[in-house]
Amino acid sequence: MISYFFEEIGRISLLTKAVFVLLVRSIIEKRFIKFENFRPIFTPTTRRIVYHLVNIGVNTLPILFVVSGFFGMVLAYLGYNQFRRIEMEIYTGALVGTSMLTEVGPVIAAVLIAGRIGSQASAEISSMKTTQQIDALETLAVNPIEYLVLPRFIATVLMMPVLGIFADAIGIMGGYVVGVLMFGLKSELYITKMLDFLKVSDLTYGLIKTIFFGAIIIIISCYKGFRAKEGAVGVGEATTSAVVVSIAVVLVADYFLTVILF
Repeated sequence: MISYFFEEIGRISLLTKAVFVLLVRSIIEKRFIKFENFRPIFTPTTRRIVYHLVNIGVNTLPILFVVSGFFGMVLAYLGYNQFRRIEMEIYTGALVGTSMLTEVGPVIAAVLIAGRIGSQASAEISSMKTTQQIDALETLAVNPIEYLVLPRFIATVLMMPVLGIFADAIGIMGGYVVGVLMFGLKSELYITKMLDFLKVSDLTYGLIKTIFFGAIIIIISCYKGFRAKEGAVGVGEATTSAVVVSIAVVLVADYFLTVILF
């Protein structure tokens, strides 16, 4: 069991190294965009990145709005009732703002991406493996990691901070609705107390978390796809494992990033 655990870590580390090597090489060799007669020409890799950017960002926003909004409302509801016991309910906004920026926003974005994009990546790659499409790519001298993993990695790392910002904003708005419209706190006081406690570093560190979370999710999900067993059962197991392991590792990483950054 222990040896298997370390073997998995080693293989994931090798995949991570391969992705970063390909990323650096692609930047140096200008594989993302080329110029012809002073006109930019997007390469196939760039087109795949744009496709994944749209899939990760636009298609995730509706569910992100719902989850973040109601989570902010829950924070405000619980925070108000706790603060009211000590007559400090004016700090409800500070609780919601700080919690969303530093912890809740990044984690919500990560969990949704693990559920949507991580499962999708793992299922697609594992299906390609079982139907020998990955072998076909290698036969055509196409690097499967460069073709399948690198565009997803870049798109996820770029889009996660954006989703984190949306999650923060919608969560804070949800908290505002409960605190001001439901419990009758003064709007100016609610916002002022929240801004008094918020720092630029709270937002910055939260966005740093989202970048790490995105990298963790896509690397683990793609790895699980490549390691899937044959058949439909193997695809299902790989997809389930990708989501569960990604979320677990994200929460572990969240603790260590919190200790390091804050």
